[in-house]
Amino acid sequence: MRTIGIAIVFFALWLLMSGIFEPFIIGLGVASVLLTLFITSRMDAQDGDRVKLLLAPVKYAKYLAWLMLEIARANWAVTKIILARDMPIRQHLFKTPYTQKTDVGQVIFANSITLTPGTITVETEDGHFLVHAVSWSEDDPDALADMDARITACETAGGA
Repeated sequence: MRTIGIAIVFFALWLLMSGIFEPFIIGLGVASVLLTLFITSRMDAQDGDRVKLLLAPVKYAKYLAWLMLEIARANWAVTKIILARDMPIRQHLFKTPYTQKTDVGQVIFANSITLTPGTITVETEDGHFLVHAVSWSEDDPDALADMDARITACETAGGA
């Protein structure tokens, strides 16, 4: 059932990205999904290493909606900085702690920081990330702490 579900998701993603519904293209999509599933099953047979997604789907969907809004706000802020005559850039490197228990949660947090315009996760270390901000303000650590708390709330029980 898991493989069938993954195949359906992959094929739906293929259709959404291609936007072409001709038989040849659909055939290529089916072939691509089957090849991907074959390679993935072979890889899993070799090492047995699987990543458990210990995320609450509804909470994670709400987080993604919130993140899209934050990305839009950050885009607007960075655009104003770039278009300003004096370009008020205040670059700053700082550490931000994370509270996620799973590797997936930590990756989501680091990628969320990087996806937000004007910030990038430069380095990961035990217990914190090193973050670069183009226009640093005193509110940045609090905003990242809020993001961290939202992602941690998405994790389900069972995180190691």
